[in-house]
Amino acid sequence: MTTPGSLEPTARRPLDGIVIADFSRVLAGPYATMLLADMGATVIKVESPNGDDTRLWMPPERDGIGTYYLSVNRNKSSIALDLADEDDLQTAYAILDRADVFVENFKPGGLARFGLDAESVHERWPHLIHASITGFGTEGGASMPGYDLLVQGMSGFMHVTGHPEGDPQRAGVAIFDVVTGLHAAVGILAALLERQGSESGRGQHVAMNLLSSALSGLVNQTTGYAAAGNNPQRLGNDHPSLYPYGPFPTADQNLIICVGNDSQFTRLVQTLGMPELAADPRFDSVLLRNQNRDALRVLMADALAKRTADEWFEQLQTVGVPCAPILDVAQGVERAGALGLEPVVQVGEPGSRQVPLIRNPVTFSRTPVAYLKAPPHLDEDKTDVQAWLASTPPLHNDTDLSASMVTTP
Repeated sequence: MTTPGSLEPTARRPLDGIVIADFSRVLAGPYATMLLADMGATVIKVESPNGDDTRLWMPPERDGIGTYYLSVNRNKSSIALDLADEDDLQTAYAILDRADVFVENFKPGGLARFGLDAESVHERWPHLIHASITGFGTEGGASMPGYDLLVQGMSGFMHVTGHPEGDPQRAGVAIFDVVTGLHAAVGILAALLERQGSESGRGQHVAMNLLSSALSGLVNQTTGYAAAGNNPQRLGNDHPSLYPYGPFPTADQNLIICVGNDSQFTRLVQTLGMPELAADPRFDSVLLRNQNRDALRVLMADALAKRTADEWFEQLQTVGVPCAPILDVAQGVERAGALGLEPVVQVGEPGSRQVPLIRNPVTFSRTPVAYLKAPPHLDEDKTDVQAWLASTPPLHNDTDLSASMVTTP
């Protein structure tokens, strides 16, 4: 018997045998579950009859499906259930009976009427790892919708992004949905490890919210406030603690130069034909370069104007000064390919529907990830899921919680 969607791995993967009931939508939850699916988890994507909203978020699209949806839903099996329908709700319960992990990003309290709130889940399925993702937590922010852009604004991220004299700027991607998805994946894996080592075999509730993930993801900026009372301001492309660190004009276009220590600065100014600056009392330490960045900026601009960005890139790379061109997304993908990173993978079995997608960034030396199933059409795997339910016993019963992992032959 195969798992739903016939996701039989060709080789052992890290999370083989783990079953995830994915009731999440849009980005943070689906991104987390896709990463885990790549690593071998069987992920059953439970959607409403209307499907995940991102199926219709276009342009761009491929074969009538929004590429937003395609980006975070490979290696999953889709079944459409209306939780307000009693038969469908019982099917949802049956999936949870056999799952190791339950992932959802409903508004706080939204699942209570279906008996799927945290307290009810813990009572009925004590073995489950229940991962909840909200926008702003379950207290004062419980009623606030979890849109990434709202979090970018409320976290301070937009306030420190953009030109000092311009408006606050959003990121070019839903960055804190992605960060929260990563936090969710880490939390789920930690909870699975804890359950595996527990004599009771009981799961636990793992909660994430976008705002807390954003404040954590702002790292030095939020810690600067918490630990030193520093409230950071927009610096455009400048770094608050390092200089030179950002894009600089050359004879034709900007080149990013990142100097993180005195040794790199010495190599930089030697290559630029200004070796004396390494011993200049205005620039001979990280702190002094920060304090005198305006003077250094002028000197660097004069030197960099003598060659093109490509010429400086080659020379600075040669001497070990961190630098990079500013590329568009297409060029970025192509450059990754040129570096041997193979960023694009064909997802789906040969002979079946295949979709080119961006590869999982994690590699394993012994148990590699696999790309076996293209992002599913809505309700594509209903028959497979129902057959799996009929042939697979529940993971536990009330008197035996020792089984901490489902086996899928």
